[in-house]
Amino acid sequence: MPMSAPTSAYFDWNATAPLRPEARAAVVAALEVTGNPSSVHAPGRAARRLVEEAREKVAALVGASPREVVFTSGGTEANALALTPALGDTLLVSAIEHPSVRSGGRFPAVEEFPVTAAGLADVAALEGLLRGRSRPVVSLMLANNETGVIQPVAAAAALVHAAGGLIHVDAVQGPGRIACDFRALGADLMTLSSHKIGGLQGIGALIVRGGLTVDAQIKGGGQERGTRAGTENVAGIAGFGAAAEATRLGLAVEVARIEGLREKLEAGIKAVAPKAVVFGAEAARLPNTTLFSVAGMKAETAVIAFDLEGVAVSSGAACSSGKVAPSHVLAAMGVDPALSRGAIRVSLGYSTTDGDIGTILKAWEKLAKSLYKAGNHQEIAA
Repeated sequence: MPMSAPTSAYFDWNATAPLRPEARAAVVAALEVTGNPSSVHAPGRAARRLVEEAREKVAALVGASPREVVFTSGGTEANALALTPALGDTLLVSAIEHPSVRSGGRFPAVEEFPVTAAGLADVAALEGLLRGRSRPVVSLMLANNETGVIQPVAAAAALVHAAGGLIHVDAVQGPGRIACDFRALGADLMTLSSHKIGGLQGIGALIVRGGLTVDAQIKGGGQERGTRAGTENVAGIAGFGAAAEATRLGLAVEVARIEGLREKLEAGIKAVAPKAVVFGAEAARLPNTTLFSVAGMKAETAVIAFDLEGVAVSSGAACSSGKVAPSHVLAAMGVDPALSRGAIRVSLGYSTTDGDIGTILKAWEKLAKSLYKAGNHQEIAA
């Protein structure tokens, strides 16, 4: 098997972001603090101070109150913590949610509502499903991790609240890419993940609206105000806080720059293969995300080809990219399987440069030429 080239251009930010320098420094400093944050002695108070300072920074990232932040082991656990029958009788989720949401969390059953061909949640269909429900819980992501399509969360929240229900928003892909305001969205619960914004893996948070009580999933201690038992991951939390602060402060500058790089990327993809399809392009998308395909291309082959050129991309969501099955997101959008089988996700971040775009386009031109030689010229040519 051929060896991969050293990665020179990283384009898998939606799977995980490189560790921010600010987060690294915070983690290293926190590792020097010995105390358990539940202890009342000086070392314990020092650890508690790190946790609470980070809580304030994470809350500020999404316009929440620090008391509404519950630290978890990551986005998946936060989703499971949020989706509890203690909050409602029925769980409704969009067809493009993360698997940890589509599985229903702690609900015994889940119903899905569809999305449009553009990848937007069908709000009219949701409204129909809400009729006659007594205490519905709805989960709708802020932006899709594969297509980048930004979902109509505020509109959905208004419908859910009018029906007497609650709405959970999986927002792990939002911060640092678009404005992410807990209250403006009308969310009751919101999931965040540290490693999506340049913190450590293995730490996340659930924002729980004040006055709302969530049934603890992990029990046995009073940590996180009784919502999530277990000694806090102080170093991970400190890194999360630092990443959150750096993300919030850099948002205005980075969004425009990254969107410009994505536009250059997509123009370059089309210049080489005019029949390439960019999924979700008809809707508002995250400025950093491109999911594209060419009929006849196989995603697993393309990912390896890019890797051999030192370019890291993915064939969709990281939790599913090792599977042969087509993307459930593209299937929900009604995409032809011949196209979805070749879908490649390219996602950018704060350290992506113009030179990186040149590197990936050079690799794409080489790959497209190999497709042409293999007999797929009708698919890639104008």
